[in-house]
Amino acid sequence: MGPTPQSSRRSRRRHWTALLGATVLAVTAGGALTAPAAVAAAVDVDFPTHCVPPPIAGIPPIDGTTTGKITVDDATPRVGDTVTVTYTVVEPAASNPTDLALPADIMTPTGKVTLGGAQTGSVTVAGPKKNDPVPGKGPFPPFSMTGTFTVTAPGAITLSPGDYNIHTSYILELDTPCTVTGPPAPVSETVTAGDNPPANTRAISLGSASGAPGAAVTVTGSDFTPGATVTLAGRSGSAQTADTATVTADAQGRFSGSLAVADRTTTGVVAYEGGAWSADKGAGPVAYVVLDDTPVPDGSQKLTTTVKAGTLSMAQAGDAVQLSAVDFGTGGASTGSLRTVTVKDFRGGPAGWSLTGKVTDFTGPGAKIGAGELSWTPACATVAGSPSTCRAGSAGVVGTAGATLASAPDATLTGGEFTADAQLSLDVPAFTPPGTYAGVLTLTLT
Repeated sequence: MGPTPQSSRRSRRRHWTALLGATVLAVTAGGALTAPAAVAAAVDVDFPTHCVPPPIAGIPPIDGTTTGKITVDDATPRVGDTVTVTYTVVEPAASNPTDLALPADIMTPTGKVTLGGAQTGSVTVAGPKKNDPVPGKGPFPPFSMTGTFTVTAPGAITLSPGDYNIHTSYILELDTPCTVTGPPAPVSETVTAGDNPPANTRAISLGSASGAPGAAVTVTGSDFTPGATVTLAGRSGSAQTADTATVTADAQGRFSGSLAVADRTTTGVVAYEGGAWSADKGAGPVAYVVLDDTPVPDGSQKLTTTVKAGTLSMAQAGDAVQLSAVDFGTGGASTGSLRTVTVKDFRGGPAGWSLTGKVTDFTGPGAKIGAGELSWTPACATVAGSPSTCRAGSAGVVGTAGATLASAPDATLTGGEFTADAQLSLDVPAFTPPGTYAGVLTLTLT
């Protein structure tokens, strides 16, 4: 007697349930994913894990021990640096309980790394959709996930394994979240962040913009180290001339001194602390021209004109950028283009310029996306005929510490017109609550 339709349906249901159950458990444990090489050493730590398969699988939660490890690419960063974090699940909490083998490349892991100590919060990490086949009754191999965070405070920052989730694309699209029981998990890695040196706010101004050969120009300075010996010097492009003098900053870091400028190639004047010019402990160059005082021959007339120096300025093509939408549960890159910024350097002196940007956190409906999740790929162009040539900043994280969009170097004669742009990418975590998130990108030209 053959099977009844009802018994056939029960048989098919048992087969699909067994197959789904194996898949979900595979999701809980992960697959064999290749971890990027880490520079810093790390410690394997064990922590209790509670994994909940999707209800469709009909499998109870799995409670076990996960062995995890956190590694970083830079164990001694500075405030403002971006650190790449790799979270490796060395030994999952479960293994394949059935005789059914699981196919390759069905698992995509995501997770969190918990920060503590000098900086608190979490780092979103994700791995590729790549795993080796898992044999029936076989152990689940390790998998790895990577992400980044921007250092915001100096000191020791601890990193601990956090919750993770495995998404499977096998028969159905399923998620199995695994949470740390009694968090946080033990510390696996520690980075020691150094503080950045204070910003250089030293500044100088000149009593005049030109003078005859050997004439003295008054140099006034502020925000120098109180009591420091300050060297005043002429510059010809990026080289220092023989025209120098020294002054002493008062208790407020101010000074006023006189510099005789005789070198006819002089294009500017600088002031600095220490034995040689340093951008960290100096100010300038401020444009200065030595006038031509060659005598006029008998029967001749000397004709002169004046080219007036202008300013350094910028203008934006707009003040709003709409980034592309991402899906809840998937997240990923929300992309767009920066509004074009036009820089006009009409000063005519030897000083270059730098255009930098920094961004706030993106706030939305009861949640936020960290400023460190915004990256850009800068580009810049120089208008034909400009004495200077602009340089695009490096691609990377913008964050609250900021990054360079474009710049032009010091030279004997600088100036011109330039346009700066950037492709923007905001890394939105997979389960960010739906809604609109907004942050403010501030550009500064110096």
